[in-house]
Amino acid sequence: MAKAKAKAKRVVERREEALSRERIVEAAIELLDAEGENGLTFRALATRLSTGAGAIYWHVANKSELLVAASDAIVERALADIGTDTTPRKAIRNIALGVFDAIDAHPWVGAELARYEAGDALSRSPWPAAMLQIFERIGRQLQALKAPTGVQFTAAMVLVSYIVGESRQNAANGRLYDPSPDRADFLEAVSAQWEKLDAQAYSFTRNVATQLREHDDRTEFLAGIDLILAGVEAFRRPR
Repeated sequence: MAKAKAKAKRVVERREEALSRERIVEAAIELLDAEGENGLTFRALATRLSTGAGAIYWHVANKSELLVAASDAIVERALADIGTDTTPRKAIRNIALGVFDAIDAHPWVGAELARYEAGDALSRSPWPAAMLQIFERIGRQLQALKAPTGVQFTAAMVLVSYIVGESRQNAANGRLYDPSPDRADFLEAVSAQWEKLDAQAYSFTRNVATQLREHDDRTEFLAGIDLILAGVEAFRRPR
């Protein structure tokens, strides 16, 4: 009897070692990249891992928890590649670009993080690790930038909201049409449409039509970061 129990224990231990939470998350990331959020089911995941759905439930309670874990893993990797031996302003730009590129490569991450965007998320549920990591890294750089204590929280919230929101929108735009149109042709068509708008009702839109035609998404994204930081730095000046 004792031998049978010991053998059963060894079998369970081997199964747990073979099917770790990390392996499940990695398989989920692969499935999400290939099929999107709708394609992530425990049945599909079990097939990919060559196991039963019950074995997955041993490590992960549900799909929601799995999405959070997968998003956390992607953001953690993106932030791990960002060096800190630079100025606070450059560090914030690097953090922003790291998240931007990660979400561009894994659009489902943007959709998941959008559920917890700065503001209403704090009143609904705690932030997952991914949002907390971004918030913490941005906040530390705002401190290094010597932003006044009274504006650090607001500035961090605004930056996190902008970074996640713009990154998500950029990733969504790139997959809005199937097949994807040529970017230059698409911008040319939209710019031409803007230039034909009523001059009185849409004077500003007509004036920036050329900028839309020539803009680069990553450059514009960073320009937005610079505008926010310029506002933060303005609070450091004597009034």
